[in-house]
Amino acid sequence: MAASTTLVTEDAAEFRNALPLGGVLLGLDLGTKTIGTAICDAGWSFATAGKTLPKGKFTRDAAALEEICKARSVAGIVLGLPLNMDGSAGPRAQASRAFARNLAGEQSPLGLPVLLWDERWSTTAAERDMIATDTSRRKRAERIDSHAAAIILQGAIDRLAGGIL
Repeated sequence: MAASTTLVTEDAAEFRNALPLGGVLLGLDLGTKTIGTAICDAGWSFATAGKTLPKGKFTRDAAALEEICKARSVAGIVLGLPLNMDGSAGPRAQASRAFARNLAGEQSPLGLPVLLWDERWSTTAAERDMIATDTSRRKRAERIDSHAAAIILQGAIDRLAGGIL
């Protein structure tokens, strides 16, 4: 299940080259209390919101993500990178980079390549979409992170599949 590469990159072309045969990707929106997940098809056409996982210690988080990766034969991970509006990296971006390094690290059960993807506006877009479909506040609160993960993943696969890198 674990890939031989442990690539962590912000470069879509480099990530795509680490996945020469494409494959199912897992999108993640890393929050302070939860991890939103999304999954895409092997042809990189569409992303679908998945589970929202409670965030805890990394070993527990990695085990939950490993279950998803094994069940869906995931080839790579797209992790939202919460940059500031001016493009600079604050503490949340640093935390996401550390999480990515841990996901791709030698001690991780995953060992999959990780693409860090600019997630500015993803949560806002997810909330706007959920409001447009008349989703209640309670359900929005439960599902917002997984919908944001789907928006993050869709943006990445649009770039990856489109070949414009």
